[in-house]
Amino acid sequence: MKDFIKKLKYPLHCEHCEGISEVEDPRHHPSYEITNECNLDCIFCYSRIAKAKGLPKSGYYGDLKPKAITISQFGEPLLAGEGEVLRIVKALREMFGEIRLDLQTNGVLLTPKICEEFEIVMISLDAGSRESYYKITKRDFFERVVENVKMSSGITHTTIRTVFMPGINDRELKKIAEIASVADELFLQPVSIYKENKELIEKIDLERAESIGEFLRVSMELSEIAELRIPGCFLLNLNRTLKNYSIEEIMLFTRNAFAEFPEISREWRFRI
Repeated sequence: MKDFIKKLKYPLHCEHCEGISEVEDPRHHPSYEITNECNLDCIFCYSRIAKAKGLPKSGYYGDLKPKAITISQFGEPLLAGEGEVLRIVKALREMFGEIRLDLQTNGVLLTPKICEEFEIVMISLDAGSRESYYKITKRDFFERVVENVKMSSGITHTTIRTVFMPGINDRELKKIAEIASVADELFLQPVSIYKENKELIEKIDLERAESIGEFLRVSMELSEIAELRIPGCFLLNLNRTLKNYSIEEIMLFTRNAFAEFPEISREWRFRI
């Protein structure tokens, strides 16, 4: 397990993010928020909690000398339409020059033109079957997303983002990894639990969700199927911890899976 951790690489999306550096109180790189609306209703989603309180407002968040910008961290940006997304992309490139643009999407409305305009396309996929996808998202778009994973992977750097939810999708993870094997990365994230997501709380296996050892064991298994990555800040802290604790001790560690209200801590700057 220690060798596995040492060989793990940061996700490409995490490059230029302060979360993988020694900066005190690190910030995520800037984002441009288009909408807080979404065409899915995922049981774990933080965006729908923010939407209920009218957050966030659309626009650019972060410093004015970015190396990378994410579109976007809340809502489904492609609901604005292909033309609007491409307009915003063009405006950001004209404003900031040579920057990396990362798209965060559920993949339902993804098109080749959109993929061509982004250096990274991150597609959320938390189920490996149509039935489980419907239970998690309340929508029937599984086959379409799988096809768009293949399409995007042939055009640009494609990352499949999967939230590890033991008791809900742990039996699906190998199937997800097989789907992600055509992509550049499988980005596995430990679940964050918000009190408003009551269905998630009712179904999640909290003990396993908070186990560092369980997350690492699953990560190692999936790495045999796809090009696995874990969050850069998680990996940074894991390597720090290995300097003071044995791997046997770390495998017994737990994390607090509960999170506070989701918000953007970076400053709102403008709207294009």
